[in-house]
Amino acid sequence: MSTGSRRGAPIDSYEDVKGLTVGRERLHSATHEEILNGLTTDVYFVKARDVLKRAGRLDTPVTAEFFARRSGVFAGLEEMMLLLSGREVEVEALREGDDFSPREVVARIVGPYGEFGMYETVLLGMLASATSWATAAKECVDAAGGKPVLCFGARHLHPAVAPVMERTAVLAGGCKGSSCILGARLAGTEPTGTVPHAAVLIIGDTVALARYYDAVMPEGDSRIVLVDTFKDEAEESIRVAEALGDRLSAVRLDTPGERGGVSPELVREIRFRLDLAGYRHVKIVASGGLNPDRIKELSAAGADFFGVGSYIAHGAGIDMTMDIKEIDGLPMAKRGRLPGRIENHRLLRVE
Repeated sequence: MSTGSRRGAPIDSYEDVKGLTVGRERLHSATHEEILNGLTTDVYFVKARDVLKRAGRLDTPVTAEFFARRSGVFAGLEEMMLLLSGREVEVEALREGDDFSPREVVARIVGPYGEFGMYETVLLGMLASATSWATAAKECVDAAGGKPVLCFGARHLHPAVAPVMERTAVLAGGCKGSSCILGARLAGTEPTGTVPHAAVLIIGDTVALARYYDAVMPEGDSRIVLVDTFKDEAEESIRVAEALGDRLSAVRLDTPGERGGVSPELVREIRFRLDLAGYRHVKIVASGGLNPDRIKELSAAGADFFGVGSYIAHGAGIDMTMDIKEIDGLPMAKRGRLPGRIENHRLLRVE
C-alpha cells in the first residue's frame, strides 16, 4: 500500500499498515489526504478494527464524550467536523471560543464505532492542540484589557501546523490578527506585520528604512517601524516620527533580553517623548517574549498593541480525553469513569 487520497486508499486493517510504504524524499509532516486516510492515528485503533470486525461488532452503536481535566477555551471543532464529514454520526459540541470547566463534556459523538473509532487519536490531537492555543491566546487578550493582541507565533511551530495555530488564535482566542499568511487567510483576515530587523540592518539606518517602507507599501497599509535596531529606542522613535509625520501609525519595540527586553519604563519614556514632540497619534507596539503578566505591565505603561508569539504557540497543554459512555444505548464505561451520558445543556447539535 502506498499513500494516496482518501477515496483511493484509507487504512482499513492492520494488513494495510504492514503494507504501507513511505518515500523519504518528502517533508515529514502529514498531508491532508494522509490524515483523512488514517495514517496519523495510533496503530492500536487499527488493530481494534480487525478484532471488532472478526467479532461482528465493528458497527456497534456507541456514544463517545470528550472532556479535559482543566478549564480552557474550546477550539478545533471545524477540523473535527471536516474529518467526520460523510460519516453516519451525530455530533454535539460547544462552540469554538466557548469557555469550559474541568471535566465538562465539550463534545459528543453518537454513531457506529466503525465510523469514527479509528480516528480517536486524530480527533483528540485536533481538539487538544487548538484548545491549548485558543486558551493561551484568550489569556493574552484578557490581559490586554481591550487593546489589540496580534499572534506572531508561526516561527515557534512546525510550518505544517502554524496556520492552524494562528487561525485558532484569531477565531477562538480573540486575537486581532496574525502574521502567518495562510493562518490569517484561514481566519478571514489580512496578515499583519511590519518589516523585520533584517531589512533594517541591510538598509543600515532606521529612518532610511522607514522612508523606503513608506514608499513601497500601498495606501491603507499601516506604517509600523521597528525602532530597537541601531540606536536608543526613544531617539529612534522621534527620528522616525519626524520623517514620516502623520503617515507613521506606530513604532514597534522588540528589544532583546540581552538589553533588558521591553520594560514598562522604556514604554513610558517613549510615550512621554512622542507626546511631548506632538506625535500623540503614534502608537506603541510591544513584542518579544510577552505573556499575560507582562502585557498587563506594558499596557499600564502605555503600550497600545501587543505581538505575542511563543506564549500562544507553546500554550500550556490541555489534554483531551475521549470515553465510550454508551454501547447499544446502554450506559457503559471503563472503571473510574461514570457510565452513561454526562448531560451538558450547552452542547449544540453540529451539522
